Amino acid sequence: MSSFELLPGAPASPVLLHVPHSARAIPEDVRRGIVLDDAALERELDHITDAHTAELAGAAAALATVTPWRFVNQLSRLVVDPERFPDEREEMTAAGMGAVYTRTTHRSGLRPADTDPEPLLERYFRPYARAMTEAVAGRLAATGRAVVIDVHSYPTEPLPYELHGTGPRPPVCLGTDAFHTPPELTEAARTAFADCGGIGLDSPFAGTYVPLEFYGTDARVGALMVEIRRDTYMAEPGGPAGQGLDRLATALAALVDAA
Repeated sequence: MSSFELLPGAPASPVLLHVPHSARAIPEDVRRGIVLDDAALERELDHITDAHTAELAGAAAALATVTPWRFVNQLSRLVVDPERFPDEREEMTAAGMGAVYTRTTHRSGLRPADTDPEPLLERYFRPYARAMTEAVAGRLAATGRAVVIDVHSYPTEPLPYELHGTGPRPPVCLGTDAFHTPPELTEAARTAFADCGGIGLDSPFAGTYVPLEFYGTDARVGALMVEIRRDTYMAEPGGPAGQGLDRLATALAALVDAA
């Protein structure tokens, strides 16, 4: 199984919808390194997976006037989390939820604390990062700019792993970056999601994803994280999608067109 898929859009589109946390698949050899039994693992996947976000991105791409490109992770973030740093540069690593998780959403053990992350980083994390870098470079070469829109979701109630879970939890949270998120992109998102129940900035999750080759140095790469509160479109923690998904897909398509 490939760990990711790049779905082509229109040649003239600078937009790349990035869906990193929608999948539940875990290769069997990776599963053997996880200490949870099958039932506990399924419960953890219910909590940690941004369920239906690949479906959301696909529906938005179909609705958009100019079809965006999509980069979709095919494996669970319990294999590797492609949006973490692979070293000790962030607080989530210290909490056991860096690029290779050793703790669960409820701070219990997922893998032994002394697990060597290197085999998983080499097999999954680095190829994913290279491919995402190439995807962004492709949009730059074709259109002169790139806009990475990260598609995520989050639970209605904070989970124990959230280090900054005490702030507002609006129906739509926009994560921004001081360098890569121009004001006009934020305003376009506010307009697009205006009828989705309320919008906030950088709470409960902040920041954006930009490949390290471009991060903080190439202003041609714009980025915005779109976090959807799960009760607005699905049954929590890991249930089916509801009617709210259609409204969100229409809003995301409007953002794609504006970008």
